[in-house]
Amino acid sequence: MTQLDTARAADEAAAALRRPVRRIRVAGVFVLTLAAVVVLAGVHLTQGTSTVGAGDLVKLVFGQGTDNTANVLIASRLPRLLAGVLVGIALGFAGAGLQSLARNPLASPDTLGVNAGAYLAVVTVAALGIQLPVLPAGGVAFTGGLAAAVLVLALSAGGTTGPTRLILAGSAVAMALGGVTTTLMLLYREETVGTFAWSAGTLVQTDLNAVSQMAPLVAIGIIGSLILAGKLDILALGDDTASVLGVHVRRVRVIITLLTVLLSAAAVTVTGPVGFVGLVAPVLVRLIAPLVPGLLRHRVLLPLSGLAGILVVLLSDVVLRAALGGQAGVEIPTGIMTMMVGAIVLVWLARRYRDSGPSRSPGGAGGGLRSRRTFLLATAVLLVLLVTFAVFAMLAGDAFLRTGDIVNWANNRSGRVITYVLDARFPRVLAAILSGAALAIAGAVVQAVCRNPLAEPGILGITGGAGVGAVATLVLAPAAGIWLLSGVAAVGALATFALVYLVSWRGGLSSDRLVLIGVGVSSAATAVITLMIVATDPWNISLAMTWLSGSTYGRTLPQVLPVTLALLVLTPVMLHARRELDLLALDDDVPRVLGVRLERTRLVMLLCAALMTAAAVSAIGVVGFVGLVAPHAARALVGGSHARILPVAALLGAVLVSISDSLGRTLIAPAQIPAGLLTAMIGAPYFVYLLWRTRLPVSR
Repeated sequence: MTQLDTARAADEAAAALRRPVRRIRVAGVFVLTLAAVVVLAGVHLTQGTSTVGAGDLVKLVFGQGTDNTANVLIASRLPRLLAGVLVGIALGFAGAGLQSLARNPLASPDTLGVNAGAYLAVVTVAALGIQLPVLPAGGVAFTGGLAAAVLVLALSAGGTTGPTRLILAGSAVAMALGGVTTTLMLLYREETVGTFAWSAGTLVQTDLNAVSQMAPLVAIGIIGSLILAGKLDILALGDDTASVLGVHVRRVRVIITLLTVLLSAAAVTVTGPVGFVGLVAPVLVRLIAPLVPGLLRHRVLLPLSGLAGILVVLLSDVVLRAALGGQAGVEIPTGIMTMMVGAIVLVWLARRYRDSGPSRSPGGAGGGLRSRRTFLLATAVLLVLLVTFAVFAMLAGDAFLRTGDIVNWANNRSGRVITYVLDARFPRVLAAILSGAALAIAGAVVQAVCRNPLAEPGILGITGGAGVGAVATLVLAPAAGIWLLSGVAAVGALATFALVYLVSWRGGLSSDRLVLIGVGVSSAATAVITLMIVATDPWNISLAMTWLSGSTYGRTLPQVLPVTLALLVLTPVMLHARRELDLLALDDDVPRVLGVRLERTRLVMLLCAALMTAAAVSAIGVVGFVGLVAPHAARALVGGSHARILPVAALLGAVLVSISDSLGRTLIAPAQIPAGLLTAMIGAPYFVYLLWRTRLPVSR
């Protein structure tokens, strides 16, 4: 956010501290919230897969119930309820603490990568075949979550540089950690069985063991946070002011970070990462704060956020089972519902913010001018690398071939076995190359339009929308042809793009707002994909992995046609608009002065990027970071002119996906690692490097 926004936030915090606490009103809010929690808990206990209803539970309270009712209550429903209460209060406290720590209302265990880090640590231990008791597993989750949070806070300068940078840093780190987690789940399926549903946050519990062992840790986190509530009030005034008033700022920040990560790790240990509760709960409290003076005092804000967290979790679980039946509560993770709610809240918060200015830099900035010789040399080298890696991709796999085999195959002189192998590999190699080029070109256009070199089609939700369309087609019409699949994916991408664009429009198109809303919509798309798969075929995990991780497995030449046509038709359109893209990457005023129809050009370019992304997704699934890394690397190689960026980015994207696909097919052959996971693991460190290099505000 800008210095003006920071000053305004400090003034608002100071005003909140000066307002007298209306004890009766505050007490009334607590009483109403507690009453809502009790009512929801009662409804929650009446739901389940058995026939035990409200009447049976009432009889049990008065000593007239049956043994069956008592067994159902103790063995299934009570553990689920207590898990929801524990997770809700832990994430509510953690979210409020992290938002105060970063002075950013978009901070939460999700946006800071805490849940992703904790989940990776737990899955890593499971993959190694180590069976840990609940308490040591919580320690492992704490270590992973703390490492992720420290990294994200470091990359975003503590979160104080603005919401866009914080969200981008958290999304990148979470995506990279998610790629490693998914890889481990694919490589060690037996050891990590059941973790896919758990990864979205499920309240299913077989006993009270996990809840009882994590409860003391949650209590420590809550008590510690309340002890520091007064210091958090002072810290909200700014580090300098807090230091003058005697607060040891660094010490308070470290302790709050440790406490919030402890709370988040405890929640992950019990139920897996339940999405966005830590974001939504404090927001609910802040919404009513103007009506009740004193709610923003941390001794009130923290516990009320905890109660709001319980409400969010229990209400999501109640609605899920009420709408889809008791069995859905077993098969469909509650975290999917909270993620959808959280995505809506993230979008709503994003609409309230203007561009954060210092956290952005023009898409063409930093590239400088390069000579024509440099451009030609870079293009020639990349072409050689692309041909080399394409040949390697044809040769490599579970069975290595020779170059002579390719020559014989091309001349129809190869044997039956060689022909079969190369006939299967060629579409995969072609799909990887063409999809990589398409994603890179789309990414370059998105970065220019957003004037943000850290944006990409995936972050804007376009990739997620295409994935929703593709998975919906596979789920509802498994025998659908490639053209129907590609068409629905394109519709999904365009619909998502239209939603993001229209919601982002607020008297003009704000680049930061576009990115933030895109992230929220992308999260919702991921939740929808997971819901469709789990609800229709909960055991078909390979389908989810294929589309969410990006894979060329089983591709045929007809499946490559849509992305080929997209490249042939849309690339010339984007190249024709290269001058407009150069101008868009500067600011809004220069293009208007030079006669560029700003909004129409933006709309057309983003439409082309959406269609290009949809074609790539229909060919290889959801692949991240290609549209981010390739354009940025191209800009560093050949400068800021899009006449050069677009072709070089296309070559870089093709090389990146081709390498990832080849390595995924050979490293652990005959098993395979999806190309999207490797691109995430290759691209994420580069993205982290970009964020680290520009972690201080950039003057414009």
